[in-house]
Amino acid sequence: MNLVERAKKILLSPAKEWEVIKGENLTIVDMFTKYAMILAAIPAVAGFIGYSVIGISYGFGTFRVPIGTSLVWAIMQYILSLGGVFLIAFIMDILAPTFGCSKNLVAAVKIVVFSYTAAWVAGILNIIPSLGILVGIASIYSLYLMYMGMKIVKDVPNDKMVGYFVVTIIAAVVVFVVIGVVVSAVAFGNMSALGGFRTF
Repeated sequence: MNLVERAKKILLSPAKEWEVIKGENLTIVDMFTKYAMILAAIPAVAGFIGYSVIGISYGFGTFRVPIGTSLVWAIMQYILSLGGVFLIAFIMDILAPTFGCSKNLVAAVKIVVFSYTAAWVAGILNIIPSLGILVGIASIYSLYLMYMGMKIVKDVPNDKMVGYFVVTIIAAVVVFVVIGVVVSAVAFGNMSALGGFRTF
């Protein structure tokens, strides 16, 4: 599996690429070590640079997060986002029989890992914090990729597809809201003790 080619194809020709992915003999370890762990580092590293080096401009000054705080945020964001991806895949797989398709954890991991490509690649924009809204827009495309992946890889019956997708998305939102709260609480909770924001 070539990471660059896979990312390009899943973003530009997803329907065709999902058919390829469906037939591939991939392991969960392969998908994480050769793909997810690499791409998930993009938003974390870019965010670290954006918050602590570039800074957040509000028109009356630029605020920079202390490097130590930003590093803790980046590490936690990276680790927990990968854990979140696996948890969403696990939930998707648990729900499968309810929506007329068979359980297959490898297939579920395929769907979640490769659908997150758009959000991870767009994470490079975190290097300029004010462009964060564009990362959110890219995440919407990741949802579209997930929908398409569920339909093709999981062979979900047409009459159950929307319900399965909606329930999975609700689970994903809950998982990542919890991750966001935990990361923020740990990384930024002691901001004052770490010197607060620097302004220049």
